[in-house]
Amino acid sequence: MRTPLFRMTLTILAIIALAMPAMARTLDMSSGQKVYVPVYSHVYQGPKNRPYNLSALLSIRNVDAKNTITVTAIKYYNDNGEMVKNYLDTPIAIPPMGTREVFIPERDRKGGSGANFTVRWEGGTKVSVPIIQAVMIGTASTQGISFVCDGVVIEEND
Repeated sequence: MRTPLFRMTLTILAIIALAMPAMARTLDMSSGQKVYVPVYSHVYQGPKNRPYNLSALLSIRNVDAKNTITVTAIKYYNDNGEMVKNYLDTPIAIPPMGTREVFIPERDRKGGSGANFTVRWEGGTKVSVPIIQAVMIGTASTQGISFVCDGVVIEEND
């Protein structure tokens, strides 16, 4: 008699746990942030730990439907923490629901497996926090790999 009740309770808990990521979360608002985005120019594979080269696409998506955001810095660092390239000489505006991207080719291994971007953006007022991600893709022969890394806020504007 206890077994069916126990199974039903476990089933309900499992359904709730699986549904949690799909549940709507509160809207994050900010006037600006500095965001750290992990990037991998290669990963290691096989028993000999051979490098598998990857291209990387940094995507900055303004998800605010009414307000423009301004990106004031996009910097690319290698796995020693040294800046490899500053991708922005002047600030760029991203209109509502717009996207800007930076592409690192597969053959560019300057960043290393521990490469990263930092992105600084401002909203002028509180706006919906943009989605900032890196998408890595690599292909060799008949094999392919792809994955996404989400940006992490490391500084918040006051």
